[in-house]
Amino acid sequence: MKWVKQGRIFEPKGQFDWVISHAMLPVADPIGGDVYRVYFSGRDQLNRSHIGFIEMDITKPEEDPYISESAVLGPGALGCFDDSGVSPTWLVNYEGIKYLYYFGWNKRSSVRAGEVAGLCLSADGGKTFKRYSRAPVLERTNEEPYSILVISCVLIENGLWRMWYDSADEWIHEDLPKYNIKYAESRDGIHWERKGRIAVDYAYPEESRVSRACVVKEGDVYKMWYCYAIGSGGYKMGYAISDDGISFERRDHEVGISVSKSGWDSEMICYPYVFEHKGQRFMFYCGNGYGKTGFGWAVLEEG
Repeated sequence: MKWVKQGRIFEPKGQFDWVISHAMLPVADPIGGDVYRVYFSGRDQLNRSHIGFIEMDITKPEEDPYISESAVLGPGALGCFDDSGVSPTWLVNYEGIKYLYYFGWNKRSSVRAGEVAGLCLSADGGKTFKRYSRAPVLERTNEEPYSILVISCVLIENGLWRMWYDSADEWIHEDLPKYNIKYAESRDGIHWERKGRIAVDYAYPEESRVSRACVVKEGDVYKMWYCYAIGSGGYKMGYAISDDGISFERRDHEVGISVSKSGWDSEMICYPYVFEHKGQRFMFYCGNGYGKTGFGWAVLEEG
């Protein structure tokens, strides 16, 4: 497998109030022809994350994308799980409704921050979104008590909603959680049955974070792209396969993409979003500083 980088798509330069800095977690939604709306989170002058979007013709990457002047979702009410910001993770189009999963940032007194999954819905084609609830859609439990519960990817198969999510096992110290990717199921995309099943486990000494699953089913094989980090270092890209979508075999050496020698993605690549368009496979991903330098894209080379 080899990904050929196509360059940076979007660089945050304070274009609007909601995107003074950062462009994190691109999530692509086809809206007609070759045009995609790409949701992502930017940060305002108070460092709070907001969800907005660009629109781009995927066949004309040289053209400047349209940028939404306003965010489609901002921080929640003071004291709610998402009062410090919101970042998108996945979008499902189902029966005329767009289900946009996100996680809410919440400052904590004892650890750096909480990141817990929420859900917002759109009935107007993604122009506006409303929260399904002011509460998270994944709550902490005795088995999963830590404040890292982030829905990364959701696929619907034969009426079953299948979800891969980040779930913390501990906090190593107040600035560093330890989490991997687990698996859960639902009948409505809202209420999830979680049994603590590990989809992608730790594989390296001192590995601290395995995150941001993106699953594509190809024939009878499930393929997952994700990112991982050693200690407090930056993310690298990973890859795994599975025959049931529940337990994955890591094959990070086959991922076919790494940091560049210089430039906006020379220190880190993370948050992969893989999709197909007219028989070609694309990846959106973030660069240095967890998206501080923006996001770009790559195309899977045939053969």
